[in-house]
Amino acid sequence: MALNYIWTGFFLVGFLAAMAQWLFLGDTEIFKRIIDGTFDSAKMAVMDIALPLAGVMTFWLGIMNVGEKAGAISLFARVIGPFFSRIFPGVPREHPANGHMVMNFSANMLGLDNAATPFGLKAMESLQSLNPNKDEATDAQLMFLVIQTSGLTIIPLAVMAQRAVLGAANPADIFIPTLIATYTATIFSIIMVGLRQRINLFDPVIFAWIGGTAALIASMVFSFTYFLDKTQIQMVSSVVANLVLFGVIAAFMTGALRKKVNVFEAFIEGAKGGVETSIKIIPYLVGMIVAISVVRNSGILGMVTSGFAWVFAALGMQTDFVGALPTALMKSLSGSGARAMMIDAIKTYGVDSFVGRLASIMQGASDTTFYIIALYFGSVGIRKTRYAVSYGLLADLVGIIVAIFVAYLFFG
Repeated sequence: MALNYIWTGFFLVGFLAAMAQWLFLGDTEIFKRIIDGTFDSAKMAVMDIALPLAGVMTFWLGIMNVGEKAGAISLFARVIGPFFSRIFPGVPREHPANGHMVMNFSANMLGLDNAATPFGLKAMESLQSLNPNKDEATDAQLMFLVIQTSGLTIIPLAVMAQRAVLGAANPADIFIPTLIATYTATIFSIIMVGLRQRINLFDPVIFAWIGGTAALIASMVFSFTYFLDKTQIQMVSSVVANLVLFGVIAAFMTGALRKKVNVFEAFIEGAKGGVETSIKIIPYLVGMIVAISVVRNSGILGMVTSGFAWVFAALGMQTDFVGALPTALMKSLSGSGARAMMIDAIKTYGVDSFVGRLASIMQGASDTTFYIIALYFGSVGIRKTRYAVSYGLLADLVGIIVAIFVAYLFFG
């Protein structure tokens, strides 16, 4: 419903802004620019984005399926299982919900969106079986949801694929910055909800996981800040990111061979979803990119961006990041809308510009809070979401702030 109002609002606001410029500023070309922009944007969405994306997604979805067959998700489940049993104290150790949640988060961390969503819905269904009040979310369901909204992902596959399609010199250069931002948002989410639910965050296992991860991120940021200059930071980030990604491919294939999996057949099985995924997003992509084109050509988007720039400049802050804020503002409402905003920022400023990279990091550092809450809670009939929305949005805000910080660190 929110996306319906947003999409319709773009066209109506764009029309009103165009009328105002025509009547008060005498801009007789405003309507032609808007209509020309709708045709150009619709063509770009299909020919320049969706179709080239099919090839990239086909390859990586195939590789991810090989990893799943190799047991990568099962390995993650064994590693993080003890931690999850402590942050979900209301779920019995032997309850199936534990396995479903671990599988969901493991698939998310590996970028297996197609696998993560079914696991997540199954996890919510299992948690609902423990719920004494079926229309109100339990503590475990709230913790599960808020972690979901923090956008926990190790490999931001879709964003890197999109950057590759749009001609980035090194599509993976946002890999480490995105990892830092999304992990920080996730840790913050766990601490925030844990305090609200009075979970013992000083439990040795919880403390070791949160403290260890925070220390790793802090040491990474410290090392980049004090031992490397900007050029070296970008070079190290690029080398490490591509090494990790190629290492993932090699590890998945090696693991699959050890399990006597037909690697090529597993690849083909997963790759079939690449074209299907790309075709599915065409209507959403066309709709949102055309709507954003209307807003941009009507002058509204420029006015909003200029307004933010004025406020931050008045506060004595840098304003380089303002061009990426529309992506951040849209992300909590709509994944397809945020993707369109990211693409618009990249088209406007350049795929390897500071704003283009920051918009990409923001796209990968948080998740669609309202969509996730609607999907997961709606699937089990929960109407009273308690503090899920406020805490989910707070997690998004943390991801956005950290994304801006690491973007300046790596690319500023």
